[in-house]
Amino acid sequence: MAYRTTATRIDRDLALRERILEQALVRVIVGGFAALTMQALADAVGIATGSLYRHFSNKGELAAEVFARASQREVDALAATLNAPGTPSQRLAAGVQQFAARAWHSRRLAYALIAEPVEPQVDEQRLIYRRAYAELFGDLLEEGMRSGQFARQPAALTAACLVGAIAEALVGPLAPAAQSPQPDPQQLAAVSLALRHFCLRAVAVELPPLES
Repeated sequence: MAYRTTATRIDRDLALRERILEQALVRVIVGGFAALTMQALADAVGIATGSLYRHFSNKGELAAEVFARASQREVDALAATLNAPGTPSQRLAAGVQQFAARAWHSRRLAYALIAEPVEPQVDEQRLIYRRAYAELFGDLLEEGMRSGQFARQPAALTAACLVGAIAEALVGPLAPAAQSPQPDPQQLAAVSLALRHFCLRAVAVELPPLES
């Protein structure tokens, strides 16, 4: 008689898989992907290392799913802000500010998602989610151009440039070597303001110059 996996066993396996992913994300939040080792994760979950490989064939596959889970939260948060009430320029400014603030709130995770050297599977996810961010900005740019608030320009290309500029501007302050024990609110304010001005000027919103 062929063995049939019971519904109870399936539920138990799904619950364990979820616990593995939750603990894996905790490790990345604290120490980046460098802290995500199979042995340490198995110990944190309370299972044998071999049991991890029943759910994930290798660390790269596990890390890619953790990356996707964390990144989707950020994409959803940005989408909610960019689609909120307000003019396109107001929503663009709010989205950039929120992105920076969320990065500051969880600096190690933000650096891991933006720039930490990772396995090829994670790099593939990084490209997917950069495109997701760019699509959100692109939709907003199209709306702003239709209303005459933004200058006519290639929306997809400009959106990709915005995503790249935001990520590049945050890499230095978020890098582990640059991190102090407590986030500096003045540094966050300065970076957020500069990013907002840069992004708004990139889409041809007239602004007063930044104070030196």
